[in-house]
Amino acid sequence: MTFLHRTLLTTLLVLPLAAQDAPIQQAQLQQGPFIGHAERTSVRIWARTSAVGEYVLSAHPIDDDATPLTANAKAQLEHDLCVVFDLQGLTANQRYKYSIATKDGTNVCGGDGYEFRTAPEPTADCDVRIMFGSCCYEDEGTGDAWQRVQIEQPDTVVLLGDTPYIDNTRLRQQRRRYAAFAGFAPMAKLLRTTSWYGTWDDHDFGANDTDGRMRGKANSRQAFLEYHANPSYGDGQRGIYTKFRRGPIEVFVLDTRTFAAMEPSPFLRHHASLLGAKQWQWLLKELSASTAPVKVLACGMIWNAATRPNKQDHWGSYAYERQKLFEEIGRNNISGVVLIGGDIHRSRVIRHDTKKAAGYSIIELISSPMHHSIIKSANAPHPGLIKDMGEPHTFLLLEASQKDGKATAVRARFVNDEGTEHFAIDLLKQ
Repeated sequence: MTFLHRTLLTTLLVLPLAAQDAPIQQAQLQQGPFIGHAERTSVRIWARTSAVGEYVLSAHPIDDDATPLTANAKAQLEHDLCVVFDLQGLTANQRYKYSIATKDGTNVCGGDGYEFRTAPEPTADCDVRIMFGSCCYEDEGTGDAWQRVQIEQPDTVVLLGDTPYIDNTRLRQQRRRYAAFAGFAPMAKLLRTTSWYGTWDDHDFGANDTDGRMRGKANSRQAFLEYHANPSYGDGQRGIYTKFRRGPIEVFVLDTRTFAAMEPSPFLRHHASLLGAKQWQWLLKELSASTAPVKVLACGMIWNAATRPNKQDHWGSYAYERQKLFEEIGRNNISGVVLIGGDIHRSRVIRHDTKKAAGYSIIELISSPMHHSIIKSANAPHPGLIKDMGEPHTFLLLEASQKDGKATAVRARFVNDEGTEHFAIDLLKQ
């Protein structure tokens, strides 16, 4: 399917969304609402309106009609009419119903199907399911994959990049593609009730296999900030890296584009850095401080070098920095690290030979694509390859159980749009 065909199909899917799904008038929302970062006592909710003005979000526990909590946000043209509501004062692991209205009280959205759940306490006994996906079109097959994700009922969704495909850094084009992607009905229905986080890979950053030297990347960051409700965005001035926790799992969402090849590596003279000194400092500090039994390092690109011929866009091109990460994990006795990536249009499981450096073997999980396009030549040999899957419409589910502050089960499952489980691995036994 060509980009033009995908764009035409997207237009057809976006236009009827408001009429299809809203039990209350939704004429003043062009896209959304989406549940963004959900904490124990707060939540961020994103939407894109159709008019400048002030809007009010109200929420109350789903089984309680007590006085609702509220948050205000102002839609402005300079932010493409995107708003993020920051709602505070919530209770951990509680389901809430929510609605949005204009400042004068006109309903914008609400009713059945507009709800969210706050995060559990970090050490609470709980079961957690996080979905990871990458490489999405706005077409029928990808829509089928999103419908299957909804059936699987994840607590959280993490999009690893090429979500959407943009291949341009002009602000107008970035915004247009994000708006079309946010209007894709099968995904929008899920994110209306499910917490969602994102990073970018090359195509949404701006072009295939690009690094931080790409012109116009400030526009890409502006559009990303407008169309996401992550907990934070890099250092506040550059980058988009962030982190969040769900029960026994803490996810470090990395930015492998902004700083790549922009400055010398802090670990090896005369070699370029992938993450940049500031992101490295943040990552090593936060990783060492993490008390989560499972620590996921997630990014758009793969962590190894085994992929299609002549492709250099991966952590293997910065192997000295990856090795330093493994050594820091060992030096600081950081347990439970799992690597997750996407990008290569194949799903794979790789065991890295890190016992000497890190003290244990670190598993890499690659989930790609949610669309239909498979790259056969990316089935490259790797000494630690456990499983290779050239399967379209596939996503990753990371499931964990916690009791008395300890992970009692951690399982990764690769599932497709038909519900077929292509592969599963028990990470506690690796």
